[in-house]
Amino acid sequence: LEKALPDVELISVQLPHYLGPSACLHLMSTVSIVAEDLAVVYRPLTSVFFLQELERKGFQVVDVPEEEFGTMAPNVLALEPRVCVMLEGNPVTKQRLEAVGCSVFTYKGKHISLLAEGGPTCLTRPILRG
Repeated sequence: LEKALPDVELISVQLPHYLGPSACLHLMSTVSIVAEDLAVVYRPLTSVFFLQELERKGFQVVDVPEEEFGTMAPNVLALEPRVCVMLEGNPVTKQRLEAVGCSVFTYKGKHISLLAEGGPTCLTRPILRG
């Protein structure tokens, strides 16, 4: 990957054990970058190293409350900087995003996201954002 992206800084981040090795927990289960300087973060499962990297790079952090982690509040898809899509039912995180200038669209995801364990970032193909 470093050869393919020589001008991009790659950072390896350890993921938490959480529900065990068979659970499909990935970085966007706990962190979503929604602008060049803004991240949505569920701190209890995010490594100290990664939180320090966000701070070092000058990111503002929108914290996800405990009660919204299970409804995929950290898994936010940025359509463009500060324009995002998230699963409905996360009013605190949505309000916090709006308070820092984000436009937030929500969708009903009980069947497609919650039951299938795939948030908005999991339901898309990679796209070029610029």
